[in-house]
Amino acid sequence: MCGIAGYCANNAGDGVDKSILLDMASILGHRGPDGRSVFVDGPVGLSHARLSIIDIQGGNQPMCNENGSIWITFNGEIFNFVELREQLLRQGHCFSTHSDTEVILHLYEEEGLDCLRRLNGQWAFALWDRNRQLLFLARDRLGICPLYYTQTDGKLLFASEIKALFCHPAVSRRIDLQGLDQIFTYWCNLDGHTAFEGVREVPPGCLITFQSGNLNLRRYWSLSFSEKVSCDNGQSAEELLHLLTDSVKIRLRSDVPVGLYLSGGLDSTVAGALMRKCTDASLRTFSISFADSTYDEALYQDEASRFFGTTHSCLKCVATDIGRVFPDVIWHAEKPLLRTAPAPLFLLSRLVRDCGYKVVVTGEGSDEVLGGYDIFKEAKIRRFCAQRPESTRRPKLLTKLYPYMPDLRSQSEAYLQKFFCTDPADLHDPFFSHLPRWKTTAGIKLFLSGEIANSIGMASSASLRNLPDDYSTWNWLAKAQYLETITLLPGYILSSQGDRVAMAHGVESRPPFLDHRVVEFAAKLPPELKIRVLNEKYLLKQCTRDIIPPSIRERPKQPYRAPESASFFAEPLDYVDELLRPDRLREDGIFDPQRVGMLVAKARKGLGLSTRENMAVVAIISTQLLIDRFIRQFPAGAA
Repeated sequence: MCGIAGYCANNAGDGVDKSILLDMASILGHRGPDGRSVFVDGPVGLSHARLSIIDIQGGNQPMCNENGSIWITFNGEIFNFVELREQLLRQGHCFSTHSDTEVILHLYEEEGLDCLRRLNGQWAFALWDRNRQLLFLARDRLGICPLYYTQTDGKLLFASEIKALFCHPAVSRRIDLQGLDQIFTYWCNLDGHTAFEGVREVPPGCLITFQSGNLNLRRYWSLSFSEKVSCDNGQSAEELLHLLTDSVKIRLRSDVPVGLYLSGGLDSTVAGALMRKCTDASLRTFSISFADSTYDEALYQDEASRFFGTTHSCLKCVATDIGRVFPDVIWHAEKPLLRTAPAPLFLLSRLVRDCGYKVVVTGEGSDEVLGGYDIFKEAKIRRFCAQRPESTRRPKLLTKLYPYMPDLRSQSEAYLQKFFCTDPADLHDPFFSHLPRWKTTAGIKLFLSGEIANSIGMASSASLRNLPDDYSTWNWLAKAQYLETITLLPGYILSSQGDRVAMAHGVESRPPFLDHRVVEFAAKLPPELKIRVLNEKYLLKQCTRDIIPPSIRERPKQPYRAPESASFFAEPLDYVDELLRPDRLREDGIFDPQRVGMLVAKARKGLGLSTRENMAVVAIISTQLLIDRFIRQFPAGAA
């Protein structure tokens, strides 16, 4: 993984400012601390900040083919590059490096834009075809690697992170209210929006071509739940284990050591078991523990580490650690956050880098792909209740949901039925599974200033208008999984909690559960192989029962969370006091100073805040930080 950036003018007569390319590479230096380089060819300029992992000596970028007619700046990994390279050699292609980057160049020579369908990996790249005067941008299928772009002053600019776009003087820096509205409803942006006006994100599974001033964006891959697998339970378990094993195996391809994030949960433990199966090398593992037992999983982390015999490092996090680093987290996240959970992962990646590691395998994606999230069980219970509205017993199940959210557990059954949308009419809503979450999140907007609230109103589900044609025919779990996979997964899990906080310290994360072969196979499985009654990730547990500790396989799922409001008020933090001053809030214009003041007073007193209030505290502080770092004093936020 690296940092890429550059821009292309509408016509060859417009030059490229090399100093801007260097600034872009410099501000992305955390993504690529091992080298920086730029390339200029007429109307196009490419820059690269390198994190050297494959072909350390020969893989420098931007890179070209034999005759210099095609150039690329590439961020990510192509895990099947070994097999692709052998095929291309047989087809007569000549290689000057052993890098996966060069494979893309020659594959493009063979197949053009269709080369993407042959790649197994995680990527964002910009390829310049000199003969066609074509700039080709692409992002991986699931959105593991980030890629942003904007058009301004007759140019198309692109970068791994938004801050690099802001290095060009023609790019303005303003908060996008529609983007803010989306985050305060869905936790993330949709339809390529970002938190900044005019800045767009290339959606997962999409490519862009830019030629003669014309920009064309199209989708080359999409997730479908239409096709069904015909094999029985035993065959399905065998096939899933085979796919996961190969996914882990090819994700161990590296010229530097590969570690593992060990959370103590099922997914990372399975990944560790398969790593041990695929390599003779000793395992190096890393984890987070919390001083507050509410969030801590150290007991299970230690058990998994002993089971695998790993060399293990654990970062113990307290609430005040989160508050201290939160400004840096927002600088890297480049969007408002509703949770503090990315901050401990930011600290963990720093530990990994300090231990001399650049690459870690993670368990991300398993919950979305194999049916592990509480929101899926919640949807099943809500459907169960809505199908028999006269039942007095079924609503009692709602009280069992979310034991870690006491403000919900204390509510009456009547309130819970309304909150969880168990009216039979709700069953016909295409977004049924996610209605309670989005309704809860939208409560943040109660703290917006009157002017802003009137401007944005309520985020419309029209942002999700591009549903698959046969979406209405999918089963209830498929719909829920699809929504989770196109919203929270790329927009938060893989970005704010993934790439952005890992690459803040030059650490590449590799999630084997998001190998597209695993994702496509799992999409064909019936719901009962993912959630058997209320037993989540049933098939994963079945196929790995002999390779992980039974206690971890059977333990109740504990979602990853971190201390929230206490992180900002347990000790004095100058930036919090400054950003939440009434006159500062009034000047920045997003939030209502009086309402924020009442919420902050409650938080400072240590009074118990509801889930929605905790979310609002984090959202307000993170938004104010975003304005401070990117609008008021950019680039003073740079490390």
